[in-house]
Amino acid sequence: MSTRVLCAGDRFISPQLLATAAAAAFPTDPVLHESAWPDEPFGQVDGVREAAGDPVSLAELAIDAEVLLTHLAPVTDRVLSAAGGLRVVGVARGGPVNVDIPAATRLGVPVIYLPGRNLNAVAEYVIGLMIASCRSIGPASADLTAGRWDARWFRYERTGPELGSSTVGLVGLGAVGSRVATLLSAFGATVLAADPYADPTAAQAVGAQLVELPKLLGRSDIVSLHARLTPETQRMFSAEQFRAMKPGARLINTARGELVDEQALTAALASGHLGGAALDVFHPEPPAPDDPLLHRSDVLATPHLAGASRQVAELSVQRLAREVGQFLATGQITHCANPEAIAG
Repeated sequence: MSTRVLCAGDRFISPQLLATAAAAAFPTDPVLHESAWPDEPFGQVDGVREAAGDPVSLAELAIDAEVLLTHLAPVTDRVLSAAGGLRVVGVARGGPVNVDIPAATRLGVPVIYLPGRNLNAVAEYVIGLMIASCRSIGPASADLTAGRWDARWFRYERTGPELGSSTVGLVGLGAVGSRVATLLSAFGATVLAADPYADPTAAQAVGAQLVELPKLLGRSDIVSLHARLTPETQRMFSAEQFRAMKPGARLINTARGELVDEQALTAALASGHLGGAALDVFHPEPPAPDDPLLHRSDVLATPHLAGASRQVAELSVQRLAREVGQFLATGQITHCANPEAIAG
């Protein structure tokens, strides 16, 4: 007996990718739906965040669905209520913020998600940003493509450190932070980490030394953010933290833009206290065209690309389909955002 599956994808994780992975894991009768993200931005939709697509259209397609597989579709109360026979929602991302979890719980629909699904892609990107920022790859490339061969990049004061000679501080030592630590250790870097929830044995295993945040800031040549966004961590990097950083240090942020007071960061760069920053995330997104951070030669800015790799798209849908298939066969879920929906 085939399972009616609504595959609500986009132009990164396509509905075809979702459908193919599902068919390999359990018998399916798929319905395909695609949003225009990332060509069109995601945002707040009917109480859910970072969602792309029209919940009205999705609700119409979901009426007969038993399984809803998605990446960014707005799985709102309207959509969940329309799908009277829905057994499970699978979200191919590390945090299912595009799903109305209270509504799903109320309706007895478990939500599967994929913590750490892009950790390797993000970790590699972080290393790339560190090297690019320290070695001035962005501005030197911009000079050359503009027709300027500026040999002054070879002047001692304009050169930067190698990772192997650097002390790198990781703020947060979860899945991504731990992978970054492992990669940095291979370069020979000294790795510090500040994370009140990290296990010292696990930190040691990835080559990181746990320290308090003030010590990390004062010793690190590079500070990379990997903390989750919570009320406690929002704007955790303000003027006070930037003052505490080592003169000439660089900030890397691939976590969340809301972790950083961007006005304070701009001031710390303008004063010369910080040597540079590499930012893949902003608040808001996209940033305003006149955001001063985008117009500084000591800032390397990218449009939230750290988690974008072909392996992330391909492997996450396969993992998601396996977890959904496991639930359909056994009732067991490895990563459930609302386990009470199953218990009820």
